[in-house]
Amino acid sequence: MLFSLSLISGVLAGLTAVRGQSVIVPGALWTDTSGNSLQGHGAGIIKVGSTYYWLGEDKSHNSALFKAVSCYTSTDLVSWSRQNDALTPIDNTMISSSNIVERPKVIFNSKNNEYVMWFHSDTSNYGAAEVGVATAQTPCGPYTYKASWKPLGADSRDEGLFQDDDGNAYLLYASDNNQNFKITQLDADYYNVTTTVSQLNGATLEAPGIVKRDGVYWLIASHTSGWDPNPNKAFQATSLSGNWSSQVDIAPESVRTYYSQNAYDLPLGSNAIYMGDRWRSDLLGSSSYIWYPLDFSSGTPTLVAADIWSVNLTAGTWSVASGTAYEAENGSRNGSSTILSDSSFSGGEAVGFLGNGGSVSITVQGKGTTQWVSLYYANADATWRNTTVSVNGGSPVWVEQPNTGGGSVVLSVPVQLTLNSGSNTITFGAGQSNYAADLDKIIVY
Repeated sequence: MLFSLSLISGVLAGLTAVRGQSVIVPGALWTDTSGNSLQGHGAGIIKVGSTYYWLGEDKSHNSALFKAVSCYTSTDLVSWSRQNDALTPIDNTMISSSNIVERPKVIFNSKNNEYVMWFHSDTSNYGAAEVGVATAQTPCGPYTYKASWKPLGADSRDEGLFQDDDGNAYLLYASDNNQNFKITQLDADYYNVTTTVSQLNGATLEAPGIVKRDGVYWLIASHTSGWDPNPNKAFQATSLSGNWSSQVDIAPESVRTYYSQNAYDLPLGSNAIYMGDRWRSDLLGSSSYIWYPLDFSSGTPTLVAADIWSVNLTAGTWSVASGTAYEAENGSRNGSSTILSDSSFSGGEAVGFLGNGGSVSITVQGKGTTQWVSLYYANADATWRNTTVSVNGGSPVWVEQPNTGGGSVVLSVPVQLTLNSGSNTITFGAGQSNYAADLDKIIVY
């Protein structure tokens, strides 16, 4: 069974729990095997034996300040169990509850037979720009905090780790007030840095990860735009010292990496899994996870924007679910809803002015069970919108709709609905006083 998932209203009221299936559903709100919100933001993944360990930021208090580095375990990347916290605040240190601890990454040091965690360590105003290090005897710890400092005397904000085939490890980090990006080798203990092996001047990169394929290093990172998304990029080199290629997009620029930011890139066969965060800056604990296959078959890494997909870890492959598409403009419109025309919409049209008196009802075929439905929508606002969704006149649920960066840029968000066998009517935008996003189409899985 996958993460249990839940839908959340725009005001965090009326939480409706739903159970997941053995699939990965990007953008849904995931919960662990105990039914609690999965708090693993800024993820780092380490595999030990057949078990995957996911370490991340617990932001259930909806704050950037440090609460805990969480640790979850899974054998299938689907069902995650929360373990003891790996790292917790210590008063009067740089990891107190008044400080910042972000992007924890863990690697194993075979020399000392221990796990070493690196993280972005900072003050509440992000003025310190340091790294922090902690160590443990087991992947979940608890970790013993060692120190925080500026590597080689320079800034370090968003960071990652890369451990090469030969056991050498490297810190990947945004430096010099985020203007330059650096790759610096760690010492034999992984406790400190030694030499900078590569520097991308003026690159303004953060949220980095590296995937190595056939002797080629692929650096994947976002640019700097705070909590807001931007088009994440990839760079390649045959040596960590460079020369690094010009940046290439891993997704169409307009979708801003499908409203996400890179956190970790997990190798999978000859490809990888992109593990990103969809940050919700006003409710950080509700930030969701955008995990997509990262396909290298074209020669450059490209995100496969699958609404629903599954992974075969033994074969190192993935499978994308297929569904049935229904165009919103073919539905039955009510109130002030209207047809919008733009070549970016599927079929060239969408339905706008939903909510505030406008709605659209779409007749779909169901299987007599709970099914995932993806809403393809456009939201040109600077802020998130939301929409009501009801089935056959039943009670509505709220679905959050992040801004898409433009009036004709289309993204998708998932909702799980119980559909009757045969014909069903799904209504969008009814009974809400605010405007929902424009609806392009839906896909029923």
